[in-house]
Amino acid sequence: MIKKEHFTLSGAAGKMILGDWTYDDKNTNPDTIIFIHGFKGFKDWGAHNLTAAFFASKGYRYLKFNLSHSGVTSENQNEVTDMDAFASNTISMELSDVSTAIDYVNTTFPSRSIYLIGHSRGGGLAIIQAARDKRISKLITWSAISDFSSLWKKEQEKEWILTGKIFVENARTKEKMPLNSTLLEDFNKHKADFNIRNAAKQVHVPWLILHGDDDVNVKFSVAQELAQKQLNAEIQKIEGANHVYGAYHPYTSDQLPPQLNQVVEKSLVFLQSTSAINHP
Repeated sequence: MIKKEHFTLSGAAGKMILGDWTYDDKNTNPDTIIFIHGFKGFKDWGAHNLTAAFFASKGYRYLKFNLSHSGVTSENQNEVTDMDAFASNTISMELSDVSTAIDYVNTTFPSRSIYLIGHSRGGGLAIIQAARDKRISKLITWSAISDFSSLWKKEQEKEWILTGKIFVENARTKEKMPLNSTLLEDFNKHKADFNIRNAAKQVHVPWLILHGDDDVNVKFSVAQELAQKQLNAEIQKIEGANHVYGAYHPYTSDQLPPQLNQVVEKSLVFLQSTSAINHP
């Protein structure tokens, strides 16, 4: 039977990490998939729960969690409402949360292997983590970014430092979401450590890159760029897919969108294979 259990962890700067793991209780020692959500995303966004159930039905433990400064609270886990937390988020905090989640899996479950799946900005985090964490056995990125600074405009940076804040729009709700200048300062301070392209060169585990060719948020050329940085990675195009593979929030169907179904099926084949396909 497919079951879901919830957990909380101590995250960055005193904030809590809210998480859950989905599994088949008949499988006593499954490999674990850790999913990292993207910018303005969260663990219960869209079809993420259906995705978790899919992998659990195939014999995996699927763990997903809200980054501590995602802006999602325990009182409302289906929207970003804590704008103070969202505004104060940094890449250092996110990477710390990812490490905390991996520590939790490593010490709590008798997992044979730990696999990372990251979407969008979460894909960038996953690349950096996989490059430096020997506990990771395989890496999958969905619509991954190749540069954290692509999430804001270069011309905003001067004003950002002067005023201490900029705003990004939530495309779904049209809400203006604040970002404190500590995000930019943290990025500038750790540019070498946060260089996704350089980290891609250092990924030595099997890596599957999936990306839609109709993604207007992160162009398919970004996936090609990442694949060029790591020629041992496998890259596959999802024809006609947007940034979220046809999902939306709130997602009301009990079936995965067709393009997201392609993504999870291709990911499953990759996880079940002994190694990734090498490029010539």
